[in-house]
Amino acid sequence: MASSRLRSSLLLALLFAHLSFIAGARAQDVTSGPWVMQSSGTKAGLRGIHAVGGGVAWASGTNGTVLRTEDSGYMWQSCAMPPGAEKLDFRGIWAWDMDTAIVMSSGPGDQSRLYKTTNGCSHWTLLYTNPDRDGFWDAIGFTDRNRGFILGDPVNGMFVLFFTLDRGKTWGRVNTKDLDMGNAKIGAFAASNSAMTLTYAGLPMFGTSGPGGPWLYVPDSVCTSLTVRQNPAACFDGSLRFERERLPMAGDSASAGIFSLAVDSDVTKLVAVGGDYGRPNEVTGTAAATIPWMLEPRRATTAAAKPPHGYRSAVARDVDAKAWIAVGTNGSDISYDDGKTWFPLDDGKWNALNLPWVVGPEGRIAKLGVLPARK
Repeated sequence: MASSRLRSSLLLALLFAHLSFIAGARAQDVTSGPWVMQSSGTKAGLRGIHAVGGGVAWASGTNGTVLRTEDSGYMWQSCAMPPGAEKLDFRGIWAWDMDTAIVMSSGPGDQSRLYKTTNGCSHWTLLYTNPDRDGFWDAIGFTDRNRGFILGDPVNGMFVLFFTLDRGKTWGRVNTKDLDMGNAKIGAFAASNSAMTLTYAGLPMFGTSGPGGPWLYVPDSVCTSLTVRQNPAACFDGSLRFERERLPMAGDSASAGIFSLAVDSDVTKLVAVGGDYGRPNEVTGTAAATIPWMLEPRRATTAAAKPPHGYRSAVARDVDAKAWIAVGTNGSDISYDDGKTWFPLDDGKWNALNLPWVVGPEGRIAKLGVLPARK
């Protein structure tokens, strides 16, 4: 009898393990092109995503939503909501490890805020609230644990850049006349927390949108990497200069322009994507590539010969594949020749990516799987 019960228990255990394996395999088989779909446990619209590495990633979105995974997406944890964030839209998130992250909400005036957690998102502290009543934050990024920047829409005719040197505890305003937009009707989009990127010197570079044109704001070499390290406060208070370059992209309406920037690991190439989110299936003016700002010969900017198959809100460099990937609300595309030609990957609905992760509306999260062969 004991032997019979033991055999029965073993058979049941084997059957359960087999069924669990099949269920897991089927779950992993849900794909959209090369993207392997994950279960986020939420229907919130997701626009913030940051991959830390080692299986850790953070995501954020509407209605104060923050998610975290510690096991490469096998399970996404719903974090405690930051205080007073029930109606906030968390467009950007920046994390350093499984315990520490800063989340940024985007909205008019004081609806733009920063919260920080240092205990794995079980508790959040309000760090900073937008001091500009007419302001609107678009992106946040850090060069290390201490130094970071916030990009905001123009206030009183000037683009807004805030900086911190103490892990976000205090923030100052970057003062330079080069942030003056003049009479141009331009702003920046908070489409994917990637309208701003940081150069190898740890300086902010950003793209604009709107009927005044798709401009690339590039930090000049006056503030070198050495200056930034030795006396960053002085650099950000008058010494930081910007050059402007108009990119050959869509920019003839309030809904068009540059939405995302990315550079390769050795900072020899830059790719910009965008288009017109009011016409998401329009392919004209959705991507351009340029030689970065401080290299010689001077920039040679070209529009994509074969652009992505629609408006794109985010772009990133896949180092292993030596490719660029762009995503938007009608799918994703890949380029193997530094943004000159793009090929469709899928037709899913996406907002933002930080490889290997991509997020979208209604809680969509996926992880990059096997890419198609190089064309």
